[in-house]
Amino acid sequence: MAKTKQTKVDDYRSLDNEALNEKISDEEMRLKKTKFSHAVNPIENPLAIKTQRRAIARLKTEQRKRALGF
Repeated sequence: MAKTKQTKVDDYRSLDNEALNEKISDEEMRLKKTKFSHAVNPIENPLAIKTQRRAIARLKTEQRKRALGF
């Protein structure tokens, strides 16, 4: 399981700043849609919300690292 997380982080690092910002906004919109559909009608896998939140956090962490110059 650790390998998949590392490959995701490597994928995020390979994106340029514009692509990273676009990916963050896309993921946030997808999370909002998932939360709304879950509120209206329970989704099949509610753990998908947790996974999406963590993906957004990884993206924002990479964005912050770049802003700080790491």
